[in-house]
Amino acid sequence: MPGSGKSTVGRQLARRLNFTFIDSDQEIEQRLGCSIREYFEREGEDRFRKIESEVLKELTQSKSGVLSTGGGTVLRPENRAWLHQHTQVFYLRTSPEEVFKRLRHDRNRPLLQVGAPLLKLQELFHLRDSLYREAAHHVVELNKPTIGAMVRKIIDILAAAETRSIPHDSSIQHKT
Repeated sequence: MPGSGKSTVGRQLARRLNFTFIDSDQEIEQRLGCSIREYFEREGEDRFRKIESEVLKELTQSKSGVLSTGGGTVLRPENRAWLHQHTQVFYLRTSPEEVFKRLRHDRNRPLLQVGAPLLKLQELFHLRDSLYREAAHHVVELNKPTIGAMVRKIIDILAAAETRSIPHDSSIQHKT
């Protein structure tokens, strides 16, 4: 969801893992030469989503890094499939009410520039939750944890997944 902490958690996670961090929205804005909000208003959501898909595929060609995507990236089935097949996706799941607390003064999110932003967030959550789950390998519930706790939780999940993928052959020596 917009405002779930994707960029903040992603930056910290990348720093802890010594990976590159990329925010797809910032990358898109750099390429467009304007804000996403301006582009949305001028060209419409469909044109924006097409560019977003193209950038997503480019950005996921790297083998290591942390990518934060825009909240609407999952709207296109091809994006959900691409992300699930080519990356490890963590869905930072949070309630619309919590997102509203974080974003109520934010004027840069085009989908929230409406008369009732909380209702819009609730609508987005109900429309997108299943789409986020479809793309995700891991769902991380956000019950007001600190950024550090979220990063540690994701690192623990990654470590557990890596351990499960190591062949358990008696001839392999594991160092701890």
